[in-house]
Parts: sequence; structure tokens; C-alpha cells
Amino acid sequence: MVWDDAPSHVCRGGDSRALAFCCPPVKPCPVLHALEDVNLSPQSYMDIKDEFSKKTRLGEGPRTCFGSLVWCCKPSKPCPLRDMVLKSIDMSIDEYLDLKKELSERLVGTTKDNSEENINALTNNFSITKNEAIKILHDCDNDLRMAVKLLRMKTLENSE
Repeated sequence: MVWDDAPSHVCRGGDSRALAFCCPPVKPCPVLHALEDVNLSPQSYMDIKDEFSKKTRLGEGPRTCFGSLVWCCKPSKPCPLRDMVLKSIDMSIDEYLDLKKELSERLVGTTKDNSEENINALTNNFSITKNEAIKILHDCDNDLRMAVKLLRMKTLENSE
């Protein structure tokens, strides 16, 4: 099981599932808004991640930015510290993503499925078919904000 539809980072417009890839809330940033969306206090968020790190291999990595892999970002973002730790403990990217997905489910749950809602939003606002909306969401890793940006750019290009 690999997390095929892992969202973009919260700071890049990803949905709240991406809290699994976020740093501790030590400064004003989008993580605070994502925490509000899922009704988690910053302290509860840190407690859940800390507890998860104690029970899984994401607790390894004392030489990472915040002392364990539990705080590390998505593998698509270059990070020599994270990658060095993954290599040193012989953890594959697949295992890393599996653990991050499990962490995400602990943070935000698994019941919130807004894919149909996102498809309808795109079809209604951009006058595209349902299949076109599904494709653009898939191409954008189910990141609605990225899909909207892409469709806005296409609309601008077509209007010229």
C-alpha cells in the first residue's frame, strides 16, 4: 500500500491530510489553518505526532530538522537530511509513505471524502465535464487549489 494520492504540502495549498508532512507549528503558517479545519489544537497535533513517533520508525532521525522523521516532508520535496536518515535506517520511500498515510489518518481521520464535492465545484465553476474535472484532479494529485489554478491559467490562455 503506497499513498498514491498523497496531497501537496499544506504550505503549498494541500488539504489537511498533508498535516502528516508538516513541521511543528512554531511560527504563523498554513498549518494553523489546517489544524482549525480538523479541530485540532497545536498541542494535540504535536502530541499525536509524538505518540506516533514512539510507536513507529518515524521516531528515528535525530539529525533531521525537528529530531525525527515524523516531522519530515513529502519525498517529492528534496531534503538531504531526511533522505540520509531513510538510507541509514534502510527505510524505503514506500514504507515512509505508508507510515505517513497512517499518521494522516490518525490526525484527520479517513471519513472525509470530498472528491465528489471537488468534482462538482470544478464542473460548476469552469463549465467542464465531470470526466475533465476528474482528470484535472488526478493530474493535480487531488489538490483542489492546484486544479483551480491550472484551470484559471487555461481559461486565460483561451481568452487571448
